[in-house]
This record gives sequence, structure tokens and C-alpha cells, in this order.
Amino acid sequence: MQNILLLEDDYELNQALCHALGKEDYHVEAAYSVREAKAMFNGRVPDLLLLDVNLPDGEGFAFCKWAKERKELPVIFLTARDLEEDALTGYDLGAEDYVTKPFSMRILLKKISVISKRNVGNERRGFDDGFLCIDLDQARVFAGGKECPVTPTEFRLLRELVANKGRLMTYHILLERLWDEGGQFVDKHALAVNINRLRRKIEDGEHRYISNVYGMGYQWIG
Repeated sequence: MQNILLLEDDYELNQALCHALGKEDYHVEAAYSVREAKAMFNGRVPDLLLLDVNLPDGEGFAFCKWAKERKELPVIFLTARDLEEDALTGYDLGAEDYVTKPFSMRILLKKISVISKRNVGNERRGFDDGFLCIDLDQARVFAGGKECPVTPTEFRLLRELVANKGRLMTYHILLERLWDEGGQFVDKHALAVNINRLRRKIEDGEHRYISNVYGMGYQWIG
């Protein structure tokens, strides 16, 4: 099910959109302010954003920029501002579409359907459960909505573990795959240090992703 974050301060329009999207089997999180939208985004990273431009505590343009710095995802602006400059600003920020009010609900739903299907087909390789987002193509990692700085070694570890989800990766396999690439020799102790450092960056009390199979290796359990 696609998760849509809707940021619209008009209560009646917000409720109408939630109802229409819900009937199409989308999961919708409705926000009425930028502050609410940021909290929702950090709690669960959406698959698509529907954004008003004029908001009580800011602009949809600024929120779009903020969100895209954390995850590249499709955005549709819904606004009464029909100036050409505003539309161009939206597209410059990477929006898929700029829809002016009033609009046809049926046409909007069709636009969302087309964008969602295209986005599913073009998803980057990686992992995303709403808390942890790993983009293997861009070598970027986000946890709880914030980007995590990882070292090249830590990222190679993530890449191997995610690509082999559920499979036990023995110490021997990981050392062979990770460090033969650069001609470096790293022992099992250094591997454990890197794993522990990585876990501190991507895990918390409610989210565990890497399991230590004692005496054997590691397993991705996310």
C-alpha cells in the first residue's frame, strides 16, 4: 500500500482528499501545518507528497526542499496560486506536477495513480521500512528521517547484508567480499567494530536490523 503524506490546511479539502484517496486504497497521513508534516515524515517516510503552498507556518516549497533532502520522492503541489513563476518554482524543486485549485478529483487521482506506478517500477535498489531508508544507488542512509553519515566500509557492509536479507553472512564471506576489493586486510575484530558502529547509527530501542549469529557471522533481519 502506498503511503501518502497530505499537507493541506483547508480542513474540508483535506478531509475530502483523505476520503477519496482512502477509497483508492492509499494510506494517507493528513497534516494541516508544516510542523505536523515534519513530525509525520520523521515517523514514517512517505512514498508521495501532496502539498499545499500557502500554509499557516510556512510554504509548501520550503517543506518540499526539506523532505527531498531526506528522501527523493514524488511531489504534487495543490495550490490556488496560479502564477507562472510559482509553477516554475515547484518544478524546479523537483515536483511531478503543479495542480491549481479548483481541480477535478478524478483527474488528480489518475495523476497520483500514474506517478505511483511509475515510482514503484523505478524504485532505487535498497531498503525502506519507514524508519530506515538505504539507497544503494546513491550510497545514502537515513534513520528516523535524518541522514546518517556512514564510512565507505560501513556502507559496503550494509550493501552486502541488505542484498542477502535473511541469509547468514559468515565472517569469512564478509571479509572476503568487503576487503579484497581494496587490497586491504581486516581481521574479524575489525569487522565486529565496524558492525557495532553501524548498528549504533541505524538502530534504536524499537528497530533492529543486524543480528549477530554467535561464532558464525551476521544476518540482516530488517
